Amino acid sequence: MSLAAPNEVVTKALLRLVNVPGLDRPAALITLDNGFDHTKPNTLGPGGLTSLDEAITAAHAAQPAFVAVTGKPYIFCVGADLTGLPLLTDRAQALEIGQLGHRVFARLKDSAVPTFAFVNGAAMGGGLELALHCHYRTLSAGAAALALPEVSLGIVPGWGGTQLLPNLVGIPAATQVIIQNPLMQNKMLKPKQAAEMGLADVLLEPADFLERSLEWAAGVVRGELTVTRPEVDREMWDGVLFFAKQTLDARLHGAVPSANRALDLLGLAKETDFAAGTAAEDEALADLIFSSELRSGLYAFDLVQRRAKRPAGAPDRDLARPVTKVGIVGAGLMASQLALLFARRLQVPVVLTDLDQARVDKGVAYVHEQIEKSVSKGRMDKGTAAKLYGLVSGSVDKSVFTDADFVIEAVFEDLNVKKQVWAELEKIVKPEAMLATNTSSLSVTAMAEGLEHPERVVGFHFFNPVAVLPLLEIVRGERTDDATLATAFAVGKQLKKSSVLVKDAPAFVVNRLLTRFLGTVFAAVDAGTPLEVANNALDPLGLPMRPLALLQLVGPAVAHHVSGILHAAFPDRFGVSENLKRIAEAGKPIVVDDEINTEVANLLVVGDQPLTAEQVRQNALDALAQEIRLMLDEGVVAEAQDIDLCLILGAGWPFHLGGVTPYLDRTGTAERVAGKRFLPVGVASLPA
Repeated sequence: MSLAAPNEVVTKALLRLVNVPGLDRPAALITLDNGFDHTKPNTLGPGGLTSLDEAITAAHAAQPAFVAVTGKPYIFCVGADLTGLPLLTDRAQALEIGQLGHRVFARLKDSAVPTFAFVNGAAMGGGLELALHCHYRTLSAGAAALALPEVSLGIVPGWGGTQLLPNLVGIPAATQVIIQNPLMQNKMLKPKQAAEMGLADVLLEPADFLERSLEWAAGVVRGELTVTRPEVDREMWDGVLFFAKQTLDARLHGAVPSANRALDLLGLAKETDFAAGTAAEDEALADLIFSSELRSGLYAFDLVQRRAKRPAGAPDRDLARPVTKVGIVGAGLMASQLALLFARRLQVPVVLTDLDQARVDKGVAYVHEQIEKSVSKGRMDKGTAAKLYGLVSGSVDKSVFTDADFVIEAVFEDLNVKKQVWAELEKIVKPEAMLATNTSSLSVTAMAEGLEHPERVVGFHFFNPVAVLPLLEIVRGERTDDATLATAFAVGKQLKKSSVLVKDAPAFVVNRLLTRFLGTVFAAVDAGTPLEVANNALDPLGLPMRPLALLQLVGPAVAHHVSGILHAAFPDRFGVSENLKRIAEAGKPIVVDDEINTEVANLLVVGDQPLTAEQVRQNALDALAQEIRLMLDEGVVAEAQDIDLCLILGAGWPFHLGGVTPYLDRTGTAERVAGKRFLPVGVASLPA
């Protein structure tokens, strides 16, 4: 049986013998390299595993002082070659993929010669599992990504991770890395965090990482350095897994099979021998590879890793203008978050303005407080902090924007207020300065009306919290020119955001769909559906939060305001709920400790036609299908994939569902409601 994937970019394991001072025999250094630069990371398919197997054989034949594995510049290895998984045709092939990886990696674990992983860069999935099989690990402080993301894709770490990691760092940390982090939009470990966790034995600076790693390894081999690791606490093992299971059930309601299988495997790691534990990994992998969750997860992963980095419709980057100073109109919470983000990422002066000095001082103080917190938590050094302190300033005089290249407003969400801001600023800023609005729902075109240079106005819609959510909706107004748009995308990239080009349509993408979704749920409440029933109706999907928690995050007043804007634009589809208005006016949380606040609930006025949970769920999905079809017909985004990307990055739509459009395709909702599928057959899904 051949496991060779026709599209595999083979990562070769290149062996060289290196003389290290103080050792009487050379070290065998295996470098993983697929022949491309860091933009195409090393992965391991059948060809790559075979090459590694051969390199290990050759290394041992040379009778070295030790064997070490490292990667090409910036990349150690980001895991299995996923392109071959959808091509597997039977369970036996899936089993063999797991067994092949286990067999090759075990040679490093079982080696009589000391083995080292020199983790010089990104190490994810099977790449991190390869490192775990080595006896010792050095880690570069510049490694960009460290993770075991498999659960988010619909599978489990299948090359030893569930057995090795908990026995190295303990069950609480292993559960975080294998289950919790993947379900938090694939949260990555920072190198310092990984080292403190015990995943690496020593953290080294990137400038001379390989040289220092070789020296450190030689010290270990000579017996001059002793690596001590704390004993893993097995008393708490079962309790941690019990709590994790309860949390998963409460949050996902069984919607992510891979998470439960990973929990089972972590349970085996407590006392099961390694061979039996890895055999169980093989079985779990073989079961999950043919699931719709994997197809969906691969689709979502591809969107985030590929499409997000090559935004559809973005102009030629050569048109972008340099940004050497940023102005921010407003000094409230959103404006202050933006100030910190721009200063950290662009490393240019950022100046806030507001109506009075007290507001300005408060905004600048917020930025300073966040910088101080980063320093106290070890996330920022004092030198960087000092630089950022100097970059952020405030003023009540808008003349400070005279030399700004980029000015963004974050004032009250009222069209007349925003137009007034731009009319005033246009008399101050230079003609080529770019004007950006952080509006969440208003027309960018209408905002630019009456300006002498409407072509330089663009929507720059961030999502709250700004530092966390990676989506940036870039909105092109009717008069926005290519240079402005190119500058917007260039700045978005510098901010490390994933930018999606959207048409100037009411509420753009995420807010339009969330408003339609929440509107459907509240329509059910207005009709007489108990709040608990409406709030729990979407549980089978395993969404990151229930509707009322989402409402509280967005803010009832904001949600009510946006629903009014969309009702004015599309009165036949978007209603304005009086009960939502009552919740907004109450000024109290609708959810407290995951429980509905009865004080607020008692304010609601409802009808006598309650819906079942199934009816609420179907109505919500039908509404999403209808709205997405209309948005695609209107050209709000280039393709359905962009809507999926927006909801994944801006609203936390889970990887296990792939994206909203493949889910609606897979369940038949798209064809029933919108008349046709959103994606071609075979893309992102198997039959439901």
